[in-house]
Amino acid sequence: MARHQKRVAAPISWPITRKTHHWVVGANAGAHSMETGIPLLVVVRDILKVANNAREAKKVINEKNICIDGTPRTDYKHMVGLFDIVSIPATNEYYRVLLDNHNRFKLFKEDASAAKLCRINNKTIVTKGAVQLNLHDGTNLLASNDYKTFDTVILDTKERKIVKHIGYKPGNLAMIVGGEHSGEIGKIKQIRKVRGSGTNMVAISNEREFETIEDYVYVIGENTPEIKVV
Repeated sequence: MARHQKRVAAPISWPITRKTHHWVVGANAGAHSMETGIPLLVVVRDILKVANNAREAKKVINEKNICIDGTPRTDYKHMVGLFDIVSIPATNEYYRVLLDNHNRFKLFKEDASAAKLCRINNKTIVTKGAVQLNLHDGTNLLASNDYKTFDTVILDTKERKIVKHIGYKPGNLAMIVGGEHSGEIGKIKQIRKVRGSGTNMVAISNEREFETIEDYVYVIGENTPEIKVV
């Protein structure tokens, strides 16, 4: 990733002003890309507003006051991504990173028992035929072959183990994390497989019915969501 980032060229998902300053903090390479993540400094200064400027934000971060998924982060360019849990231990505050209906990152308040949801983006076979789950946040876990791509797993971040599995199938609740319906929640009505190189489509039903691409669908529960959404 580039060391410098112009504000006007920053991803639309970053909730920052575009013309007040020329530059915004760049991002270090990590599990999240520029489109699916946001630098920690921007979270602290522009979303949480616990600092007035970059200098104050860097001090807050360097003093290990901000944790991502329970781990203190001191790199102000660290990329914070979708469904990460941002916490401030000193004030006992917990937030989950989601997208609003304008495709911009927003923090939703959670409690101390907030679970980490991860989507299975891929599965690979490693040494001795073991199955490795490749999760959306860059985490890799060894598991059985019972899990399928696009299923969601709930992780115990301290023990690094799966505590719950939610299947990607009709009837379960899903959140849309991109496109025109970003931030909406509904039940999966149908998963339509597309032949060839096209993207599979998913029909979602809430107050109305709409269709979106599979990449934007993130299962968040069965009958009720596993996260707070207000």
